[in-house]
Amino acid sequence: MSDPRIKQIKIKTGVVKRLAKEKIVYEKEVETQKSRIEKLKSQGEDDHVLRKQEEVLQESLMMVPDCQRRLIKAFDELTEILKNETELKETEEYIAADTVLKEAQAQLGR
Repeated sequence: MSDPRIKQIKIKTGVVKRLAKEKIVYEKEVETQKSRIEKLKSQGEDDHVLRKQEEVLQESLMMVPDCQRRLIKAFDELTEILKNETELKETEEYIAADTVLKEAQAQLGR
């Protein structure tokens, strides 16, 4: 683990993994919030409460593209590192990074 390249791969792998999870969480939050707003509307809730819930929805909606942008950047950085460090292919960290990239591709629509 004394090799700084392995440390860098480990760090970038963690970033990609975290951002992919974060994007999933925000997408779920958007769906949950939409359901909550529909439920409140059907119950005839006060306009003030509905406006506040709409604001929460808008904040969550704004976070999805932000996470997507950061995930793309981290994904590309890790991909580039792995391309340049092919001699580390047999290391546990390289294999883990490759696996995380494959899982993150689903979030990127690539």
